Amino acid sequence: MQAKYDRLHVHVSASWRDVVRAARSRIAKRHRRSPAMRQERKRFYRKMLGCHAKHQDLVLTFRL
Repeated sequence: MQAKYDRLHVHVSASWRDVVRAARSRIAKRHRRSPAMRQERKRFYRKMLGCHAKHQDLVLTFRL
């Protein structure tokens, strides 16, 4: 999942909304509104937000 997060090209100081917007653009149009894919979208967004939080913690820890 880390590689997918890296391809979002989101700055570490970006808000969670920016991350979700960038992640949404990576999902195929037919899957964005499909009720059958709702749980998969939620899982994908949560993983992207988790990676973003890890990156923010890393920056705060090492003051990059």
